[in-house]
This record gives sequence, structure tokens and C-alpha cells, in this order.
Amino acid sequence: MRVRGLPQKNLCLPVGFSFSAACAGIKASGRPDLALVEACPGTTAAAMFTKNRVVAAPLEVGRASLAASRGGVRAVIVNSGNANCATGKAGIRACQQVCRELARLLALRASEIFPSSTGIIGVPLPVDRIVAKLPDLTAARGATKQGIADFARAIMTTDTRPKLASVTFHSGKSTVSVLGIAKGAGMIHPQLATMLVYLFTDVVASPVELKRWLQESCEQTFNCISIDGDTSTNDTVLLLASGRSGVRLKQPSARKDFSDALLQACQSLAEQIVFDGEGVKHVIRLSVDQARNREEARQVAQIVARSLLVKTAWAGADPNWGRILAAVGRSGIAIDPAKVSIKIGDQMVCRGGVGANFDQKQAHQALAQSRCEIRIFLGRGSASILFLTTDLTPEYVRINADYST
Repeated sequence: MRVRGLPQKNLCLPVGFSFSAACAGIKASGRPDLALVEACPGTTAAAMFTKNRVVAAPLEVGRASLAASRGGVRAVIVNSGNANCATGKAGIRACQQVCRELARLLALRASEIFPSSTGIIGVPLPVDRIVAKLPDLTAARGATKQGIADFARAIMTTDTRPKLASVTFHSGKSTVSVLGIAKGAGMIHPQLATMLVYLFTDVVASPVELKRWLQESCEQTFNCISIDGDTSTNDTVLLLASGRSGVRLKQPSARKDFSDALLQACQSLAEQIVFDGEGVKHVIRLSVDQARNREEARQVAQIVARSLLVKTAWAGADPNWGRILAAVGRSGIAIDPAKVSIKIGDQMVCRGGVGANFDQKQAHQALAQSRCEIRIFLGRGSASILFLTTDLTPEYVRINADYST
């Protein structure tokens, strides 16, 4: 089994999907902002969405379509530059109109179209521009690596680069492929972590099976990253299975291979999102160890990861372990401070709740790297979690201060 990120030439295409992209004039930059995936007949699907109570129109339409089609999806339509969120009933109608027009062009039912949007909240969706471009979008679709690359770029907003990953494994004489395409660079925090993620495979699987595997993979990847502590209104992770490899996951070994492949693809995309975070200079691999259970470890990790004092210290490569300890103390977990220890890089900087004798220069150098390991030991049990997070820089402020203008 092999996992691949970029470059594009190394990607493996699951059988049964074709891709295209176009410029609909949604983005002021004039860059591609409309993307399409067509799936073959019989494709099944499962999805996970944001836990934000403010939900964009395409999520409402997408949920309803998945229920109506019983997990059957034949096409995915994505626009960037406009979130179609907080747009009221008009936003719902606009999204439904796009789905109806695309369904007409592809000779499908509207309930078989899955919509997504990403961009600025509260701005009406320019539905006429999108509909006008649908004929060009459908005519350009193809099962090519270039089509995949075009799709990946068209869904970007503040991303600086496309995010792709693919994994293959063998089952008997057949080869199974998993392809992942994602966007996300800001508003990243568990619940689901802000992003659009599209996962494609050619195994034979029911929507119920896909949902179980998707939940397991998201729990260990997209729900274990944080950039800025915000959660979007448009988060979507969609998994599609065409069935064209003919591989049915009846054997435990085949199920494990697929589960591992999906997890690897999601892990790669999650890491790419964090490393492309808005203004990010340092990625922190934050481990919380010796917790009583995984949820306790996650709670501590989330508090530390979203602390502005901690994140700004990381931005300056300042080994200020006291800020980390203080964040642990306000996590809501009944810790005993005398049992908490903290490690930065290879050095223990805090032992038993008090400062340890360590080399400040070496700790600074560890944090100054593009990635750094930080471990927190709670002294409460044997559970642990690995959490990817980042610093917080002036560049992040600049990007988001100017976002809508």
C-alpha cells in the first residue's frame, strides 16, 4: 500500500469518476471558481458536515438529497468565492436551481446532485453566472489527472496550493484506489475542522458502510487538527464509492486494507491543510499523553491549540512552557499540577508542574523549525492523542482583516 501526495503525475485515479473546472466570474481574481465531478451509475456516498448551528444552503440541500436518494450521488458541483450562507430562502432556491440545471444537462435527478460552496458568508449566490457556465463545465469533464488538478484548484479560496492524496492497495487480482481532494487554510478546528474534502474510491460499498469508515477516519484526522479555533458554516467531507473495481469488502483483510487506505489519505490531506494554514510559519505536532481516555486527551489538546498566548509564543519560537501549563490547567480536566510534565523537542522543560533544567537556546531552535514536537504528560492514565496545530502570526491577521475587501 502506498500513499501519495503531490505531484500530480503520481496520483492514482479510481475508476468511475470524471472531473472538470471553469471560471464563472464568482471570484474577483478571475481564477477558476466552479468545479464538477461526475460519478458513474451505482455510485454510493456518505458525508459528514459541520457542527456549527449556522449552516450554509448547500449543506441543507446536500443532506436532503442524500436522504432522498438513499446515498446515491451521480455528480458533485462546487463553487468557490461565495459560501451561499446566511442567504435565507433565496440561497436555498439558488442552490436547488443549480442542481436542477446540472441534473438536466447530465440527464439525472436533482436529488443525485451534491452541492458545495465556499467563500464569503452573507453574499447572494450569483446563480445566473453559475448556470451559464454549466454547459462548458459538463463538456470539459474527463477521467484525467489534469481534470483532477483543475478541480482541486477551482475549489481553493485562501489556500496557497491544491491538496491531493491517493492510496492504492491490491485485493486478489484487483487494484483499489482512494483519491482525496481538499481545500482549507483558515477557520480550522475540530467540529469538523473547516474544509471541503472529497474522497473517491472504486470499491463496492453501501452508504452505511461508507459512513462508518468515514466517521472513523475523520475522528483520527480532520477532528485532530486546529489552526485558529474557528469552525466554518460549510464544512463537508464526502466519500463516494463507484464500485468499478469489483472489490467487495467481505473479507476482514480487505476491509482493513480499505480502512487503512482511507485513513492514510485523510491523514495526508489533514496535514496538507495544517501546513498550508493562513500565515502559518510553525506546525506543532502536539501529543497529549497519560490521559484517562482519548476524549480527555482531546479536550486538553484543543484548549492548548486554541490559546492565543500559546500560539503567539510558538510564532516567536519562545519556549514559554508556563503558557502551555496554564492552558492545561483551564482545560476543565481535574488534573493534579504536580503530575503534569511538558516536553519541547527532545527536552523536558517542565517536570511535575515546575520548571526543569533545560537549554533555552536548544528549545528555541526546536520551535524555530517549520515543525516541532511538543508533548504534554498528564499523569492520569494511558490514553493519548496526536493533534496537529500551528502558531498565530501577523500574516494570519492581515489575510483575515482584508478577506472580504
